[in-house]
Amino acid sequence: MRKIAVLTGGGDCPGLNAVIRAVAKSAHQYGLEVLGIRDGFRGAVEGDFMPLTLKEVSGILPRGGTILGTTNRDNPFAYETIVNGAAQILDRSGDVIRNLKEHDVDALLVIGGDGSLNIALKFAGLGLNVIGIPKTIDNDLMATDQTFGFQTAVDTATEALDRLHTTAESHHRVMVLEVMGRYAGWIALYAGVAGGADVILIPEIPYTLNRVAQAIQKRAKQGKKFSIIVVAEGAKPRGGEIVVERLVSGRFDPIKLGGIGAKIGNDLEEQYGLETRVTVLGHLQRGGSPNSYDRVLSSRYGVAAVDAALEEEFGIMVALRGRDIVRVPLNKAVDKLKQVLLIDPLLIAARNLGLEIGD
Repeated sequence: MRKIAVLTGGGDCPGLNAVIRAVAKSAHQYGLEVLGIRDGFRGAVEGDFMPLTLKEVSGILPRGGTILGTTNRDNPFAYETIVNGAAQILDRSGDVIRNLKEHDVDALLVIGGDGSLNIALKFAGLGLNVIGIPKTIDNDLMATDQTFGFQTAVDTATEALDRLHTTAESHHRVMVLEVMGRYAGWIALYAGVAGGADVILIPEIPYTLNRVAQAIQKRAKQGKKFSIIVVAEGAKPRGGEIVVERLVSGRFDPIKLGGIGAKIGNDLEEQYGLETRVTVLGHLQRGGSPNSYDRVLSSRYGVAAVDAALEEEFGIMVALRGRDIVRVPLNKAVDKLKQVLLIDPLLIAARNLGLEIGD
């Protein structure tokens, strides 16, 4: 093992730079050379590489985003390529393998969520030495207890709820906060409990609007003239469908969610006469400096990935189990999403706190 390469794929996330730094610094301890691949798998296809020495990673631990750049659209196995002036979708995976070989790369470290790690799994099937590092604010990868970036996103959503409380109480309104999470409700659940929400709506439990309205009306009868609702972007009404903002071609999952907060706000006003305001937190959850927990977790993941490369254990993802960083087969890491179960301790605690879950 002489040279490794690392890329960041999918949406950006607090802690990416912390992982990159840990990979470079840890590899340097063993005399390994590290290459960074710019803009995710696009750079792997196009051969856009850069050296990652200690100079390049100096000072990036607290920085949000990724110094390498990222994309969630460029899948090498279905890559948009201009041929004779026309766009075609081609399999460019061979270009990735060739570029890595030309740069004498012995192992590829892929920092990503389910989309990027599914691509990494395909490359592992082609014989590439691949190691995955779990990244997503959604915390929806089954094989790890937690992904880095999640806790920082929860902190951001919690702070937003704290701020909404004051304006909701002042104006006696219902405030709806829409958070990310796609098909998993982890951000909504954790932020909802931490931020003192009155209603938490998540994708795993279709909601009934009448239950939500009743919870708000009950609070009003108790003299509480405002209510806070936090809703995950993938939540849907019982018997209804998720709200899709638009379709984005070229992504691993082309569905871009968004709009459930506005739907709930409009429905509460039209059907129950409840004055409602909606805030969509959006990409604020992805940006900014990672908190201390995510900095530590990201650093541990980066070190563990380099250790796996040195021991030539490939086709795996480093994962958090309890307090330990372990290695799990890459196919087990992406075979299904980790969603909130009805028996999840925090969900049970939320119910016992009197929070309305909508069911």
